[in-house]
Amino acid sequence: MSEAYTVKRLDELVAYEIPGQARWHTIRSALDIRAFGINAWTAVEDGQQLIGEHDEADGERHEELYLVVTGHATFTLDGETVDAPGGTLVHVPDPAVKRGAVGTRGTTVLAVGAKPGEAFTPSSWERSAEALRFWPTEEWDEAVDVLERHLTETPEHAGTLYNLACAHARAGRPV
Repeated sequence: MSEAYTVKRLDELVAYEIPGQARWHTIRSALDIRAFGINAWTAVEDGQQLIGEHDEADGERHEELYLVVTGHATFTLDGETVDAPGGTLVHVPDPAVKRGAVGTRGTTVLAVGAKPGEAFTPSSWERSAEALRFWPTEEWDEAVDVLERHLTETPEHAGTLYNLACAHARAGRPV
């Protein structure tokens, strides 16, 4: 394999699964993609939330594109329901549009996004979420390591500080 490119199947990448939630494929961090955000989620149960309801108006202001890779998803876009079988592209250029998606078991949705006209930086939610995968298994040292690394990049992120304090507390260590 060349260092000039990477070829992987989605199922070859590390995926994280918190009980009751969709499997998260951390494509951006796994492949060290720096130009845009990209992740995928796979429903492990029917009716599972794949894309959490959100908008980008007050946060990252990303333009986003979703691709239903496999299965069948239902998107909600500003209250409108959109049927999205495998192969469907959903483009949301307006950051104010509230969006979310649920899928049948085995449905995978790929999400790509970035703020138009600006250099991409990974969002704080993504970095914090990488540590939350250790909550169900109570691997507090691993969670602390991820959060402390994130804190060196964005020391002002309140969510990271909160999650770090929680991980220390759950490990029985005073903060």
